[in-house]
Amino acid sequence: MAKYSKKAQAKVEKVMHEMKEGKLKSGKSRKKVTERKQAVAIGLSEARQAGLRVPGKQPLKKPINPEKSEKK
Repeated sequence: MAKYSKKAQAKVEKVMHEMKEGKLKSGKSRKKVTERKQAVAIGLSEARQAGLRVPGKQPLKKPINPEKSEKK
């Protein structure tokens, strides 16, 4: 299980509170964030930028193509 510092947890909690109030905006477009997962991602990103202890991003897993793995 990933370990997050107390300050990083507080940062995510603050961002979630902003989202629930409707004040959280994302990126250059400044559109209102409505999804919980996006709010958590923004909070973790801000914590990383602040230098807090947060695990790095997980690499995307490539889907296994069964057609290519079969040898004829």
